[in-house]
Amino acid sequence: MNIFLDKKILIYGLGKSGLSAFNFLKNKSDIFLYDDYVSKIKSLDVKKKLINFKKISKINFDQIIISPGIDIHKCKLSKYLKKNYNKIYSDLDVFYSFFKNDCITITGTNGKSTTCQLMYKVLLDQKFDVKLVGNIGNPILSVKNVKKKSIFIIEASSYQLEYSKIFKSKYVAILNITPDHIERHKTLNNYVKAKFKLLKTQHRGNFAFVKRDDVLISKQLKLNKFGSKIIKVNTKKNNFLENIDNKYFFTETNRENLLFVLEISKKINVKNNLLINTIQKFNGLKYRQQVILKRKKLTIINDSKSTSFSSSIGLLKSNKNIYWLLGGIPKKGDKFNLQKKYFNNIRAFIYGKNIKFFRKNLNGKIDFENFKSLKDALSKILVIIKKEKFIDKTILFSPCAASFDSFKNFEDRGLYFNNLIKKYLNGIQ
Repeated sequence: MNIFLDKKILIYGLGKSGLSAFNFLKNKSDIFLYDDYVSKIKSLDVKKKLINFKKISKINFDQIIISPGIDIHKCKLSKYLKKNYNKIYSDLDVFYSFFKNDCITITGTNGKSTTCQLMYKVLLDQKFDVKLVGNIGNPILSVKNVKKKSIFIIEASSYQLEYSKIFKSKYVAILNITPDHIERHKTLNNYVKAKFKLLKTQHRGNFAFVKRDDVLISKQLKLNKFGSKIIKVNTKKNNFLENIDNKYFFTETNRENLLFVLEISKKINVKNNLLINTIQKFNGLKYRQQVILKRKKLTIINDSKSTSFSSSIGLLKSNKNIYWLLGGIPKKGDKFNLQKKYFNNIRAFIYGKNIKFFRKNLNGKIDFENFKSLKDALSKILVIIKKEKFIDKTILFSPCAASFDSFKNFEDRGLYFNNLIKKYLNGIQ
């Protein structure tokens, strides 16, 4: 029985995922809509279905579909949602109720989008009917022309998984887990549990790919029994990498992402020659460890997507003479864990209002300077490197923090940095 057919359903949150849920369900159930910011809604179709705050408690809804970005502890319907928590579902649950397609669902603290994009390219080049959806930007319920053979590659965040109750995926990958989103999940244990929901709903004949040497993942595997086949991915060594000369995969993080794709590909029977060809051509995603300029002695990397220390570690290990730009809104409980042998290779240039946090983490480890803005910090770096013409050097923009103090999102921040480079260094190669 489909729990989203012919029901009274409240959809809370009218961003991309909420609107896609509405469009998908509007002819299948009696839909009501609510959003904390009604004034921003323009569509007449949506306005007709809006319900006000006072009426919500008077209607007995069968289900509540909640957008991932909504924190039930900090929203206008907080009391109501806590009281009706057993009725809360996600768009992933709706999808699973209507489609039983093979899914490759990828989660983890870092590397999700890149791994999903690479997996998508691999299958696309092998002529699979493949759909790329989820946290990467395409809501799963917005996909058209779904056939029986369609394979879904889903980027799943802890926010989505927290609210999901019935969603299942044949293939699951947990790339890594480090403390993240603690301000939302309250405890590290809650964050880890959200990720492992994907394994708990799997059964015999399903596959779960996990990082072998990840402390938090290993702990969960010891504490729990899972129905699926667990494949522990060795991210330290793989002979296949000897065939790859794409420099994009020379960093630790991107190499790990690639190794997961290789392990998953073994279970889907892809053709090896096409697989290698796809990997050799892969350029990654914008603002994610993206090399935006490479000259004789200078490399500039735009990693605006970085929102935690752990997401920057791979780049800090794999480049020479690093001038590191970081700043923004740090994540609660985030810690800088880099081996001592790398310290002398890095100089940090901290910008913005949260200097104290970064200073506390870097003090006694890495030399740093403080600046009011990203522009000021970059200007200082450019003055320094003019005097170092004959030394290999890297300007690394990897902020380790959220962007909302000065920018709309990480894309806006990344574009701003690119424009600064264009202005100061006569174009990006």
